[in-house]
Amino acid sequence: SFYEELLSHGILKPLTAPIEGMVVKEGSCNYMAPQGMSSVVKYYLKQSAGADVFYEQDVTCISLRDGKWEVSRKMGPPEQFDVVVLTMPVPQILQLQGDIVNIINESQKQQLESASYSSRYALGLFYEAGTRIDVPWAAQYITDNPCIRFISIDNKKRNIESPEIGPSVVVHTTVTFGSEHLDSDPAEVQQLILNHLERIVPSLPKPASIKCQKWRYSQVTKAVPNCLGQMILHTQPLLICGGDGFTFSNFSGCIDSAMSLAEAVKSHL
Repeated sequence: SFYEELLSHGILKPLTAPIEGMVVKEGSCNYMAPQGMSSVVKYYLKQSAGADVFYEQDVTCISLRDGKWEVSRKMGPPEQFDVVVLTMPVPQILQLQGDIVNIINESQKQQLESASYSSRYALGLFYEAGTRIDVPWAAQYITDNPCIRFISIDNKKRNIESPEIGPSVVVHTTVTFGSEHLDSDPAEVQQLILNHLERIVPSLPKPASIKCQKWRYSQVTKAVPNCLGQMILHTQPLLICGGDGFTFSNFSGCIDSAMSLAEAVKSHL
């Protein structure tokens, strides 16, 4: 039903562009978001009947104060909440300070510590409108390069090629390259990726701008065991965690966890 709703509103569309080297599982359907994955998040926030959303709030500490959760952040004063839901990568839950450190019991801590993630770099190349990128595919999985795993001509993949909008290219590195260069100088990493990219696609024109992004927690390689999409850390007041670290890293995994979280929160209200 989630997919049907998003398809009916044009937020998702079936993936029809040619993707070289993609392993297609029998019976599976692949979709793409023409306006990017953030459009899926924006759609649900719009459905939320006026939720106030604050971005770039770096939570550092969670403690109990007078029957509520006091949440501290890097910038700004602490705030108090009746319910706290954590959906950041699991290792970041374990890095939080305050009463949460002692609230997480030993068996929960062991479960959370057993979750693992792959790490990668993503490189975005952005071009002026009218630039032609002359390749026969919209995206390609690379199997024989030590650095690059995936290249996507993003506007082509999303079927939104237009003379008014400049094309963009997205490159994902291999998991091995990501872990080997996790703490390397970003400028050096960017140049290494560009060198490999030039060898794979020598016809690529010079971009107008480049963005290199470290993705420390890319995809879940091992989810938190024995949890059906969420884990309750404290009941009164409710402190609960979930996300793809408790299921698996694709949209269906996120929905499974969200449904599980919503049921658990509802039963505590």
